[in-house]
Amino acid sequence: MKKTGMALAAMMMTTAAVQAGGIDRSGQSIGVLFEQGRYVELSFGRVMPSVSGNDIAALGGGASGSVGRDYTQGSLAVKLDFNDRLSGAVILEQPYGADVVYDATSVALGGTTANADATSLTALMRYKFDGGFSVHGGVKAQRSSAEVELRGLAYGGLNGYRVELSDDTGYGYLVGVAYEKPEIALRVALTYNSAVKHKFDTLETLNGAPIGVTPTNVETPQSVSLDAQSGIAKDTLVFGQIKWTNWSNFKLEPATFTGLAGGGLIDLDDVMTYTIGVGRKFNDTWSGAASLSYEKKSDPLVSPLAPTNGRIGVTLAAIYTRDNMKITTGINYTKLGNSQPETGTPDTARAEFRDNDALGIGVKVGFTF
Repeated sequence: MKKTGMALAAMMMTTAAVQAGGIDRSGQSIGVLFEQGRYVELSFGRVMPSVSGNDIAALGGGASGSVGRDYTQGSLAVKLDFNDRLSGAVILEQPYGADVVYDATSVALGGTTANADATSLTALMRYKFDGGFSVHGGVKAQRSSAEVELRGLAYGGLNGYRVELSDDTGYGYLVGVAYEKPEIALRVALTYNSAVKHKFDTLETLNGAPIGVTPTNVETPQSVSLDAQSGIAKDTLVFGQIKWTNWSNFKLEPATFTGLAGGGLIDLDDVMTYTIGVGRKFNDTWSGAASLSYEKKSDPLVSPLAPTNGRIGVTLAAIYTRDNMKITTGINYTKLGNSQPETGTPDTARAEFRDNDALGIGVKVGFTF
């Protein structure tokens, strides 16, 4: 199991990417850096959220429709050994995204949309010391863009507001340390991912008329993750992760909108994500795992552009190994916490979202060469 633990943990994240309102989509795993030998992998995931609710009674109780759209994730990673101590990896992935649409049946928010995309390229190095310790670090380039349109009575005089943030590339870094004891499949890794700062050329319009052309600064969040795994019996492994993400520093504050509304478009809380699981090797060909992930609920008043609040999810994964090929598959079911999309100052609930969930599936194909 010592060769499959990190792959299973990474698949947990691939199929459970329903975090922070669906904005965090990859978990930014560096598990490939701990694979044995030269290695390449290609991953795909499909997440199908069911996120819906109704306007509050005072606004007629209209249905929001299915606000969260299905989305597909992909990533490519390559890891190389330069010598017995030094290795490196390159990871291409989509760490963040949003695809939100409210149906016209909602008087409060009907027609509100948000679309955001981010693609990152990360280059990593790892150096092994004697005694099981190692350090890792690297740099990343992240290309992002977004569009938001606000519609519905909940926005008052800003009904019909639209903002377009053109493509921008920002840069960040990551550093970490790990300890391994291979004879018991033990690994503990601590990794810090820096924030990535963007400065977008921004066009703001109201019902089609330009009202502002200014730069907008946006900072995707820094995070700290602690990953661990250990054998507990023959062919049996436990693994888990604790991750803190600094979402409170993720702001979208176009100048004209912020001046008129007195605040930005998105306001999120910091998030602690907990994952724990167990893996089992059945034979030389098949291994499997199950895990539980959890994020605590916070303030039920949430941005209409990120309308979830906490989650608890279960993931099942399987690995098929043959010669130099490894195929990992996973399926996740996540129950999403109730929330109240709000607007105004002070914050005022405009809708009620209850009994929402998401289904995720993923597959990863890896080759040692």
